[in-house]
Amino acid sequence: MNPSQSKVLIVDDESSIRRALHATLSTLGFDIEEASGGEQAVSFVRTERYDAALLDINMPGMGGIEACRAIRRLSPQLPILMLTVRDNPDDKIDALDAGADDYVTKPFHVGELMARVRSAVRRSQATQEDQDPVITIGDIELDSERRLVRKSGILVHLTPKEFDLLRCLMLHAGKPQTHARLLTSVWGTEYGNEFEYLRTFVRQLRKKLEDDSSNPEYILTDSYIGYRFKDGKGIRD
Repeated sequence: MNPSQSKVLIVDDESSIRRALHATLSTLGFDIEEASGGEQAVSFVRTERYDAALLDINMPGMGGIEACRAIRRLSPQLPILMLTVRDNPDDKIDALDAGADDYVTKPFHVGELMARVRSAVRRSQATQEDQDPVITIGDIELDSERRLVRKSGILVHLTPKEFDLLRCLMLHAGKPQTHARLLTSVWGTEYGNEFEYLRTFVRQLRKKLEDDSSNPEYILTDSYIGYRFKDGKGIRD
């Protein structure tokens, strides 16, 4: 990854936070643009391409959650990291449900935040040279190269992390994947204990892919271990 080719959008109503993040990220070689609120951020995303966005959750006017949903609709592949002073698990789930890829609580350790930004940008710029062929299990089809998922031939919209998680599970269909392995594979080696991420994203995937999300056929829970995508045996055509 070459940071100098990466553009990051910082969205926060506090100018001091924007300045601090701008200074730190600029030092690392990132190209930075600032927005002081959700409405401005959405307008920027309509016309500019970014490699990551840092989005404050608690802003006047259009709040971070609403802005996240709007940005996700405009830019399905954009990595979005939410910043907030809140440390309530429900707030984290709300942010992830809105389409955020990550969640960092203020006051944050600068080194940790920078590592997460680098990881997000690196993944967004990952080359497609080593893509897997199309994976089809039952009526679920995943196209890695085009980053498309279909169920019974109908396109299913997934966020970037939903896609990455599904791909990881389908690549190892029939084999339990531990919480830790899924977290490090999808979010990076800096992660390992954010189990609410997995619970939230698995719930979202089940809503989008299962006929009955409360009685899943494909994305199964292995108690105290992790999750497993059912292999093709015994699944109806």
